[in-house]
Amino acid sequence: MSSQAKSQGRSQAASRENARRSAGEHDLDKRCIDTIRTLAIDAVEKANSGHAGTPMGLAPVAYTLWQQFLRYDPSDPRWPNRDRFVLSAGHASMLLYALLHLAAMRRVEDGRVTDTPAVSLDDIKNFRQLDSVTPGHPEYGHTTGVETTTGPLGQGCGNSVGMAIASRWLAARYNRPNATVFDFDVYTICSDGDMMEGLASEAASLAGHLRLSNLCWIYDSNTVTIEGHTDLAMSEDVATRFKAYHWNVLRLQDANDTAGFARAVEIFRGTKDRPTLIIVDSIIGYGAPHKQNTAAAHSDALGEDEVRLAKRFYGWPDDAQFLVPDGVYDAFRNGIGRRGRALREEWEKTFTGYKTIDAPAALEVELLLQGQLPQQWDRDLPTFPADEKGLATRESSGKVLGAIAKTVPWLIGGSGDLAPSTKTAFPDTDALEADDPGGRVMHFGVREHAMGAIVNGLVLSKLRAFGATFLTFSDYMRPAIRLAALMKLPVFHVFTHDSIGLGEDGPTHQPIEQLLALRAIPNIVVLRPADANEVRETYKVVMALTDRPACLVLSRQKLPTFDRSRYASAVGVARGAYVMAGAKDRAPAVILIASGSEVHLCISAYEQLAQEGIAARVVSMPSWELFEQQDEAYRDDILPARISARVAVEAGSVIGWDRYVGPGGMIIGMHRFGGSAPGTDLMRKFGFVAERVVQAAKDQIAKHQSIENAGKHSR
Repeated sequence: MSSQAKSQGRSQAASRENARRSAGEHDLDKRCIDTIRTLAIDAVEKANSGHAGTPMGLAPVAYTLWQQFLRYDPSDPRWPNRDRFVLSAGHASMLLYALLHLAAMRRVEDGRVTDTPAVSLDDIKNFRQLDSVTPGHPEYGHTTGVETTTGPLGQGCGNSVGMAIASRWLAARYNRPNATVFDFDVYTICSDGDMMEGLASEAASLAGHLRLSNLCWIYDSNTVTIEGHTDLAMSEDVATRFKAYHWNVLRLQDANDTAGFARAVEIFRGTKDRPTLIIVDSIIGYGAPHKQNTAAAHSDALGEDEVRLAKRFYGWPDDAQFLVPDGVYDAFRNGIGRRGRALREEWEKTFTGYKTIDAPAALEVELLLQGQLPQQWDRDLPTFPADEKGLATRESSGKVLGAIAKTVPWLIGGSGDLAPSTKTAFPDTDALEADDPGGRVMHFGVREHAMGAIVNGLVLSKLRAFGATFLTFSDYMRPAIRLAALMKLPVFHVFTHDSIGLGEDGPTHQPIEQLLALRAIPNIVVLRPADANEVRETYKVVMALTDRPACLVLSRQKLPTFDRSRYASAVGVARGAYVMAGAKDRAPAVILIASGSEVHLCISAYEQLAQEGIAARVVSMPSWELFEQQDEAYRDDILPARISARVAVEAGSVIGWDRYVGPGGMIIGMHRFGGSAPGTDLMRKFGFVAERVVQAAKDQIAKHQSIENAGKHSR
């Protein structure tokens, strides 16, 4: 045989071997993809509840992303520079749980990585069951590997923008020419529902403006929602919309085209001037012959017969349940597992060297990753002298916030186009913009919905971040605030223009029920300080929080700065309520309770009552939540049960104050919307004047003395 024939023979043999290897790899990839699909099917079927349709349709895309691209080490989910994977389409939670299980994600407990699986096969079998780590929608902090709590559509999209901003901010501050500490990308799977939610549109608009090239949204365009096909309510061209937002838009016409999806991700990774939207045309419930591409695949179990037929379509054993075939675990171990570990170990070497290159910066990184503050972060907080004219608490807040910004470098935040009004722009600080990703003053624009979700994403990335707007617009942000409380994030928001005292803007801008609405959220701290020094103490409370969000509620109008040599120290703010005036060792005839701008009315009433020989006590109560945390002895010391004559004063809804004044107490509050007029006129019109507080106090004393006397006579 000639050498040429031998060479051709070897070439043909090599081609056949490569073809066999390629076919084997293809078969293994298909087996992995179908494992994701069938685990989702079986979990939903066993629970008789949940959503298998999207995992069935989108499994090839998610598998390809995790196996080929996601920089993530399942053996150490805490790795700071991991890529973020956000499932904004949280109803498809089984897609994520299947990936976490197959990738052998380790569980994190008390900040430590354990040898326990984050999601075991038994956990998948307990999908949507009581106390399982596989709830109906992914929950941050509850299930390792879940980067944010999703389910309310659009929120995950907003979170992902915050994460992408954080990655660029961290890179701008901490990366050095020979040491890249932060450069993680953010991948988000979003649904038709996400595309409909205004929040996602707001977030996408800002992301395009900021040119977040490290952000990739993968839009699962299966065109089916709970009510039916999306043409019932949606007809716009999403691709054109996102191009107008200055996004790079790619389209994959078949979710099963894994090679095509891989090319799209490569284009994203090569794009340096804008975020990327990959529109993936998929079939919801793919493989279920009677339910695919229908609303029935969206939120219902398939049923035994349809499950059997779907598994036959995949070439799966009909009667197999929760099957993970041979080779699947190894495939993930040799894919994302091996690649992720190598990337993480390389990063750790880099960071070790970084500590010698720039030790102060490395210390900052370690502190922020641990959720700690720099030593003496509060050393420059201002103390405000007594002043009858005083300051609006929004003004004193701006001064305190500016002082904190100087000592906590990773504090960033901004306002919904209201920084001149909310006083939240740090002095001598750059704005965060596309060409200055390391700026610290954010311009969210008039996008309150997105602002709340973006701030959550920033804090999920370990920055200390806040948003700011008028209190009445907290309604726009309530879902994001609620999720921050659920996730135990130390987010904070600055809400100014807190009552009818804001004046001429009128009832559209004057909050009535918003304080009550915020207080109703579990695991949150709402603080409404009474003067500048209470503002200072409020920020001490807020910055010390590690496991819940806070809302600062501040006035537009000036409030007197109290003489603290005459009245109690403002440090009592930390306990939620404290006796501001009136000796604690002398039983008062009446207790006057207030928050914020109404405390000075109670002080004025207290002084007038004292002139008449009537002993009163003034309790400043900036935070119900902090007060309720105190032990019973402290609470009874502040509000003794034996003293029934009580008056509460707050320029908001009266609902809830009865818990502090009792069924026989008096509440001076708002029972209707406000009006358009100067704030002082409105306060007078609605009874927020010292004279009314004095009269209410006297009425309470007389009422309860009468009740007491009647009781004595009856005995």
